[in-house]
Amino acid sequence: MRAVGYKQSLPIDQDASLIDVELPRPEPGPRDLLVEIRAVSVNPVDTKVRMRAQPEPGGVKVLGYDASGVVRAVGAQVSLFKEGDEVFYAGAITRPGTNAAFHAVDERLVGVKPRSLSFEEAAALPLTTLTAWETLFDRLEIQRPVAGAANAILIVGGAGGVGSMAIQLARRLTDLTVIATASRPETQAWCRELGAHHVIDHGRPLAPQVEALGIGAPAFAFSITHTDAHFPEIAKAIAPQGRFALIDDPKAPLDIGLLKGKSVSIHWESMFTRSTFQTADMERQHAILDEASRLVDAGTIRTTLAEVLGPVNAANLKRAHAFIESGRARGKIVLSGF
Repeated sequence: MRAVGYKQSLPIDQDASLIDVELPRPEPGPRDLLVEIRAVSVNPVDTKVRMRAQPEPGGVKVLGYDASGVVRAVGAQVSLFKEGDEVFYAGAITRPGTNAAFHAVDERLVGVKPRSLSFEEAAALPLTTLTAWETLFDRLEIQRPVAGAANAILIVGGAGGVGSMAIQLARRLTDLTVIATASRPETQAWCRELGAHHVIDHGRPLAPQVEALGIGAPAFAFSITHTDAHFPEIAKAIAPQGRFALIDDPKAPLDIGLLKGKSVSIHWESMFTRSTFQTADMERQHAILDEASRLVDAGTIRTTLAEVLGPVNAANLKRAHAFIESGRARGKIVLSGF
């Protein structure tokens, strides 16, 4: 089968950073679906893994953690899906990725593709939706108020894939006031379009801008990018006894002592935790994606697809990785078919 991978970790401008390869079609395990891939999207994790994870000597590592497609075979113990079902999912970081014509994935990580979306529109959703949903509802527990705090959430980095979903989920599923950050006119407009009540500029100190809104200190803060740069301002802005979550990899250690005086709790989110550790609640990702699919079909939330770059091949994936690495992405980049 056709696939895209790499044999060594290289900067994306190197010819061999991603290469077209032919690989055997995978065999589904007992709880697996074999999915014919119709579309994939590219996330920051793809670029990070490419630079950090060396393949086995002589081997090829295939990336890709978002996909939509059609189930072509099922394992002996599969109970949630059948052949012919249209699905979307983000998969597991411990297994070969979705940048391949066929892909094996545990059914407990898979949702029914929204009927109202194309495969390209659906592929933009899984990883960012799961990350945003788990952060908001499983880690921050945003439906549990913080006494005395403004019923509000500060989302730092609102225009990217995760931020785009977090804005929608917080706005459409709760009564929180949503404060998003973005630094350029087009990304600020994007955040407002998705439902942010307020948009502030993360190129300037955050705390004075939050205070100037006049709504009080927010109960929750969710930092998606450049947390090390923004952390002191987040600590100033958040309410006493508030809850703070982050998903990125700070380049410098965080002085979490800044949160002590306010008794603010800190929560890490990794969408791959459940699949990596085979947690007892791993099937929650199936449930989240199914609910997200229902919300999309009901018109409550929308895809965050920004651009389709063409078919899945090394040249197009290099373009996508380079754009992600530029830090200027708005919404999601998708590749369609082989």
